[in-house]
Amino acid sequence: MSSESTEAWAGWYRDRQGAESVTISASGGQLRTSIRGVVYEGATFAALRAAGASQVLASCVLEWDMPLPVHADGTVQQATLSCLLTLGEPTGGVPPLDRSDLNLTLHYGGAAYEAGVADGDFDDALGSIRRQLPPGAELGRREPAQA
Repeated sequence: MSSESTEAWAGWYRDRQGAESVTISASGGQLRTSIRGVVYEGATFAALRAAGASQVLASCVLEWDMPLPVHADGTVQQATLSCLLTLGEPTGGVPPLDRSDLNLTLHYGGAAYEAGVADGDFDDALGSIRRQLPPGAELGRREPAQA
């Protein structure tokens, strides 16, 4: 898959004003979603900002599922990675946020492998899940998103 490929995942956005379905897309190492008519972009899930503005996505929850291949015993099996990102309030009215909690659950082989990290670091959370997998099982690559 080339770095110009686009992946998209359906999900939900929730804040004090309610909930709405969203699509999160990843292309060329950038993430993008539209919430209530405002496009948010960023290099990581926890750093989404309004396109062309300094407004950071805050005080909300994003939830989405993404397919993720798992290699085991010479085969590739599709698993589902359920993602829950909780973004807190901007400190002092500006970024950084007072919290950015990411919880991942990999549903694979009839089991659920969970990881939660502060600061929303996706790769750290995936690393924790990797360490829980049965011997011989490995997560496939997430391309093009490296967020």
